[in-house]
Amino acid sequence: MTRLGTTIRSTGIASEGTWFKSSYSSQDGGNCVEIAAQADGVGVRDTKSTDGPAVFVSGAAFTSFIQSLSA
Repeated sequence: MTRLGTTIRSTGIASEGTWFKSSYSSQDGGNCVEIAAQADGVGVRDTKSTDGPAVFVSGAAFTSFIQSLSA
C-alpha cells in the first residue's frame, strides 16, 4: 500500500508522540504545521487539527520543499 501524495487522517500516518512542530513556531497555536518523519516519507498536518487530514509525501519531495523555502 502506498501513501505517497495522498491525503489521509493524521492518525493513519503516525501516532501522536511522533508528530512535532518547528522550534520557530509560536506556542500559541498560530498558523503552524507539524511533521512526522517515517521510513517511507513525511506526514504534514495542521497543528490546530491534529485528528484531521494530513498529507504524506516522499522524503525527497519534503527535502526539496524545505530547500525551496531558503532559496
